[in-house]
Amino acid sequence: MEPLINGVFLEYAQARDFHIDTARVRKPKDKARVERSVPSVRDDCFGGERLGTVEAARAHARWWCAEDYGLHRHSTTQRLPREHFETEERPHLLPAPTAPYDIPVQAEPKVARDQHALVAKALYSLPTQFVGKKLWARADRSTVRFYDRGVLVKVHPRTPPGKRSTDAADFPEHKRVYALRDVHYLQSQASACGPMTGRFAAAVLAVPLPWTRMRRVYALLGLVRKYGAARVEAACTTALAAEMLSVRRLKAMLEHAASAPAVPPPAPAAPARYLRPALQYALRLVPVPIGEVSHDQ
Repeated sequence: MEPLINGVFLEYAQARDFHIDTARVRKPKDKARVERSVPSVRDDCFGGERLGTVEAARAHARWWCAEDYGLHRHSTTQRLPREHFETEERPHLLPAPTAPYDIPVQAEPKVARDQHALVAKALYSLPTQFVGKKLWARADRSTVRFYDRGVLVKVHPRTPPGKRSTDAADFPEHKRVYALRDVHYLQSQASACGPMTGRFAAAVLAVPLPWTRMRRVYALLGLVRKYGAARVEAACTTALAAEMLSVRRLKAMLEHAASAPAVPPPAPAAPARYLRPALQYALRLVPVPIGEVSHDQ
């Protein structure tokens, strides 16, 4: 039975180039032999000492290994531990690392519907085909890598907590504008439908955080597709004149105008009951020019 080694510790062993020699399964003497030195260090090196900082503890342990315990003759080998280390073990050791180890963060995030996955409190975009799937992620100091069944599918630069890293190539064309929060492109689409529609969209987006109003502009463009640009342009003209910037009320205005019954043309007037032709009158009416007086002859 092979031992199961923690992934982070396995990466550390590979980075520092040392072999992990685990205790054998069902061999209790192996573990006891490895941990036999723990009581000596605990009781002889640190027992009774008052060490306020980690640096002080390291300095004391280094002195204890070289000057105290290192000069006590071993009961089995009959050699001084310091002498055995200098002659037998030191030549096989690698140079000590000069840079601290970059401890990675491992996670198994699920790709949400907005095509972003959460790693170390930051969001990273993934292609569309991974929505709803769980991926294996590894984040170090500079990069974040995503794997699907051991295959590398995406690499992002490391982002601080609370931020997001979005790649435009991960989104289809109809979702790219909203994913990138391209407010100017939305404004240009509204202006293409008509000047008053563009002014209405600009007034809706005129806030400190305009991307929070993007859904309203999307709804405005949906009204243009449903009712036509001319009718939405007229409704926006009326709304701006009344300083009304609610897309929901604008939609209600368009729905009410569409559901109102058409006014029929007025019917022709029926002839009057006693209306007679002019020939039946005894006196004939002659129009008199202004400024002239007519006298009967």
